Amino acid sequence: MRVGLYPGTFDPITYGHMDIISRAVKLVDKLVIGVAMNEAKGPLFSVEERVEMVLQETAPFAKDAEIEAKPFNNLLVHFASEVGASTIVRGLRAVSDFEYEFQMVAMNQKMDSSIETVFLMADPQHQAVSSRLVKEIAKLDGSIDLFVPDGVSKRLYSKYGKTK
Repeated sequence: MRVGLYPGTFDPITYGHMDIISRAVKLVDKLVIGVAMNEAKGPLFSVEERVEMVLQETAPFAKDAEIEAKPFNNLLVHFASEVGASTIVRGLRAVSDFEYEFQMVAMNQKMDSSIETVFLMADPQHQAVSSRLVKEIAKLDGSIDLFVPDGVSKRLYSKYGKTK
């Protein structure tokens, strides 16, 4: 069984994330979506909420591969090994993403050369989308309908005491 790991904070999951997931499930038999418990990033949603949103929004992709969402707070290569992943899937939006990811791949390769990293370019319509910007738009009463699914936008507006 080919197991892939797509890690991220997913605070919240966006259409950009979902684009990468929809393509990653075509490459593996099982995709584990690793939800990072990185408190240093100051997530708006709890890890439980983020896992729930990921599972809810990615359910339609389960026809192509088994999907599992799991929180993690250890080194990515260690988590990949724990879940039996032979591939780490990363999404790239811009050249600046590549520079950071290139360094990460080199370090991960040194720690565990049996795990490969695959880069998927973001669809051009999602290249500017980031969870950070989506949160800022929602907080300032802007429309986020083009960036996140309806269920996510309702949760996000609710976090800011607003209604959709």
